[in-house]
Amino acid sequence: MISGDELAAILSALDNPHRLRILAALKVGGRNYVSRLAREIGISRPLLHLHLNKLEAAGLVTSQLELSADGKALNYFEVADFRVELTPQSIAEAAATLSDKPERQGG
Repeated sequence: MISGDELAAILSALDNPHRLRILAALKVGGRNYVSRLAREIGISRPLLHLHLNKLEAAGLVTSQLELSADGKALNYFEVADFRVELTPQSIAEAAATLSDKPERQGG
């Protein structure tokens, strides 16, 4: 079962067209490094880094730093193996585990 905090992070990460395009590009094209991925998607490297950080924090992509043949450090990203089932029941179960529950107001 996925926790409420994990579900919130995933839904937040998926709530952006650039991040959806990044996931799609990595799924279709396979693992890729930042410069090439930025060119393929058509966004700047700094903006791509921001989006990749959000996706990685949510557990949707993974990264691995590698050295190229000419000694450059390349950060490769790939889609993580994830599955999220959204049903009223799964949302209710996840919501029960949220860490920052709203304070109840007296009535």
